[in-house]
Amino acid sequence: MSTHIGAAPGQIAPVVLMPGDPLRAAWIAETFLDDAQRYTEVRGMYGFTGTWQGHQVSVQGSGMGQPSLAIYASELFTEYAVETIIRVGSCGALSPDLALRDVVLASGACTDSSMNRIRFHGLDYAPVADFGLLSAAHAAATARPGVTAHVGLIFSSDSFYSPRPEITEPMAGHGVLAVEMEASALYTLAAAHKRRALAICTVSDHILTGEETTAAERQETFADMVHIALAAAFSSD
Repeated sequence: MSTHIGAAPGQIAPVVLMPGDPLRAAWIAETFLDDAQRYTEVRGMYGFTGTWQGHQVSVQGSGMGQPSLAIYASELFTEYAVETIIRVGSCGALSPDLALRDVVLASGACTDSSMNRIRFHGLDYAPVADFGLLSAAHAAATARPGVTAHVGLIFSSDSFYSPRPEITEPMAGHGVLAVEMEASALYTLAAAHKRRALAICTVSDHILTGEETTAAERQETFADMVHIALAAAFSSD
């Protein structure tokens, strides 16, 4: 039994959806899964397992930021033999080509975190998504009415309230689409454990214009992300 998740062996499915907010994990389980059962509430970070169209699926909150996500993703990969983690979360748009409620499929994740520089002895590692998941998610997003999806780089920031907001400007100038706080660590850990990972993020606010979505809009678009994530996870079944 792991330190932070605390589930018994066999309680967690090979496919895990991972929102940051544990209450969002509960909402996904209640809304999308049949016969969902909670397997953890340690530290208030809920996890659930149920079925979707006959497939076993788990939903696990990660908390905010790369250090928090790294705890849960590491335990899922090493203690519970999880094969696939798909992050479903929000992001802030850095590109004028993105609008509120657009969906970003992160092909790779830049970062200002020191976590990978420590891991790779000062070298810059380029964490990327699993291509099969990325391709399947793009197909699912394209087929879903009303969804505008973009494939490209995102920036995983270590600071929500950054003391240096200007650091995102060169990222945007080199094609980075949006900023969030978790994907770089997820992609790196998936590579280390030879597992599959993808981050799917909804634009909840626009860094350039200051626009923000309402709570109702976030809920509706979040549902689109979950549909896309589930379709991508089981596209070959």
